[in-house]
Amino acid sequence: MIPLPLAGLLALAVAMGIGRFAFTPVLPMMQADLGLSLAQGGWLASANYLGYLLGALLVTHMNWTPAMLLQRGLWLVVLTTAAMGLDTHWAGWLMWRLLAGVASAWVMIGTASLCIARLNALGKAEHSGIVFAGVGCGITFAGLACMGLTLLSASAASAWLWLAAAALMGLLGASTLWHSPEHTQPPLAVEPAPTPAPDSEASMLNTATPALHWGLILCYGVYGFGYILPATFLPAQARLLIPDPWLFSLAWPVFGLASAGSTLIASRLARRFSRPQIWAGAQVMMAVGVLMPAIWHSLTAILIAAICVGSSFMVITMVGLQEAQATVGAARAKHQIAAMTASFALGQLVGPIFFSLTHAWFGAPLEFALILGALGLLIGAAPILRLDRRASKA
Repeated sequence: MIPLPLAGLLALAVAMGIGRFAFTPVLPMMQADLGLSLAQGGWLASANYLGYLLGALLVTHMNWTPAMLLQRGLWLVVLTTAAMGLDTHWAGWLMWRLLAGVASAWVMIGTASLCIARLNALGKAEHSGIVFAGVGCGITFAGLACMGLTLLSASAASAWLWLAAAALMGLLGASTLWHSPEHTQPPLAVEPAPTPAPDSEASMLNTATPALHWGLILCYGVYGFGYILPATFLPAQARLLIPDPWLFSLAWPVFGLASAGSTLIASRLARRFSRPQIWAGAQVMMAVGVLMPAIWHSLTAILIAAICVGSSFMVITMVGLQEAQATVGAARAKHQIAAMTASFALGQLVGPIFFSLTHAWFGAPLEFALILGALGLLIGAAPILRLDRRASKA
């Protein structure tokens, strides 16, 4: 039986590496085979990001157990990935990418309930890093798979079908999360139980609820806008610069490897620097990565961008949500994190849409959007550092 952390890793690798981010390395193949434009690619990416937001919102209105969310989400990832290879219409692709985003959100929430809660209950919270490494591992796998398929002159349709087969294998490996009683029962025990005095709890929330920290929310949204453009278009831009398919296909695996190891480095930096300092530093690094391909058109710039953006986006996610809880307190942490997640989702939705509209209406190149995103990241790093002063005063 696959250990719990590895099963969670496989689940996130399928949901995020394939369900969300496999479109990035497949996009150059779709451009070559099907004549897909960058503007159309932006709309397809936005459909997936919108689906991720909708999937998270739907969970709040459903009574599915975490195991049901995880199982059905993974099956939906497999089916929608295969549908991308079987369908030949752009409108159909929009629907499949939207549904894949919904499925990815379900898997993320289900995995958190079945894996992270159990590990915390067992006093093995440090193993949660193995689970979340699945995001970078999935990105790396999808990038390497597409690189190999490109070298074999495979079509974009066959690439989607191969990725669907890989997703199915990952689903089977992660199935112990909902088949094993010892994996499905403990999360029910660690979920917060209803308190015997709901009236007093409600009155406490109504009378002593601190305000949301809108500075954190806005900074997190800027981060979402800045990161999503290179995360979506790095391989496509590399294809425009480098004729050798083996070379430009390296961008996405490098991105995944950088993201997989970034949280380990951040945990060591946390011994010397505060969370806001790490966040601001990571955001400056991301800005450098976003700006690099806009001012330096070479494979080296693409690889630097992949390393900078890949190694910083998981760090910002981790320390940003930790800072949310530390800033507003445990009583309001869920509301603050939800608001920041919504802000991030809006930022990553606006990014590709902004590029698609400016490209279609004004003929603006991708470099224009990258420069704007980099400036936003640099400007947004300044207010993050002020959190240190506020924390000291508190």
